[in-house]
Formats: sequence, C-alpha cells, structure tokens
Amino acid sequence: MNVAKMSISLDAGLGEAVREAARRSGKGLSAWLAEAAEARLRSEALKVALDEWEAEYGAFTEEELAWARAERERAQRATRAPRRRGVAEE
Repeated sequence: MNVAKMSISLDAGLGEAVREAARRSGKGLSAWLAEAAEARLRSEALKVALDEWEAEYGAFTEEELAWARAERERAQRATRAPRRRGVAEE
C-alpha cells in the first residue's frame, strides 16, 4: 500500500479526544484519522452534488426532505444493530 506520511498539529484537547476515540474504536490513530478524513470528503462531495442538483432542478420539497431523513434514520438503525449470525431468535 502506498501511503503519504504527514505531520499534523491539533489543539491539545482535540488531540486527546481523537486519541481516545481511536483507542475506543480499536483502531490505530492513523487509521482512525484516515476514516475521519474519508467521511469528511464524502460529506463535502455530497454537498456539492446536492447543490448542483438544486441549481438545475430547484430546491428539494418538504416531501423529498422527509423521505431523505427517514432513509438516513433507517440506514443508521441498520448499521447500529447488525444481526448476529448463528444466534437463534426467540
């Protein structure tokens, strides 16, 4: 794997919070920061795509926004409570 080595500086409190979050996740600091950066880049790309869509087709309707919120909540529930395989349901 090709990697880009970087040196970063964080506010002391933020740095400690990031280290703790990485520890809780069971990931190394670099892996945790890489995932956070990837999530931020996806979020920014989504914002650009949504802005472009609205520029072409107009603002989202309340119905469309409600559907999007419901889908996001459904996806969050699905990722928070994965089914355990091989466990008998009662």
